[in-house]
Amino acid sequence: MTTLENRPNTALLVVDVQNGAVARAHDRDTVVANVASLVDKARRERIPVVWVQHSDEELARGSDEWRIVPELTRRDAEPLVEKNYGDSFEDTTLETVLSGLGVGRLVVVGAQTDACIRSTLHGAFARGYDATLVSDAHTTDDQTEWGAPPPDQVIAHTNLYWTYQTAPGRTAGTVETKDVDFAG
Repeated sequence: MTTLENRPNTALLVVDVQNGAVARAHDRDTVVANVASLVDKARRERIPVVWVQHSDEELARGSDEWRIVPELTRRDAEPLVEKNYGDSFEDTTLETVLSGLGVGRLVVVGAQTDACIRSTLHGAFARGYDATLVSDAHTTDDQTEWGAPPPDQVIAHTNLYWTYQTAPGRTAGTVETKDVDFAG
């Protein structure tokens, strides 16, 4: 249904599941386990797994904090997109990678819900992609000391509004890990 022509394929987009990005994240172990199960499922079904890795002052490239969590292993053949902004498309190779794979539909997992996940979902949708958020495979840190709601409420709110996101010629929505269908 994507508005992108000749892009019938789906990809699993794993955003910023890095040591420093999820060290203090809400329900970290469950979320990482859900991401791992989706990576395994995508591989079994020959669905592309595209990895996104953020770097900035807190996640210095090459540092332990910058590395993907040890529970997940990226295969050499799986694309890795490095980014410096919240939206995984902004000033990166992501669009080129997805175009080359014929991808018009993204299944999105990772961190941080209220930053890079939100930005990437909106960035994908605005660029014509169908974008599905896996409701129990994204997480965020506790930002309450800066006025944000508790992380479980941030996650619930993101799931709520993404469930009802609409635009002409594109689909959005949420799905639980156990119900992910890469075929459509």
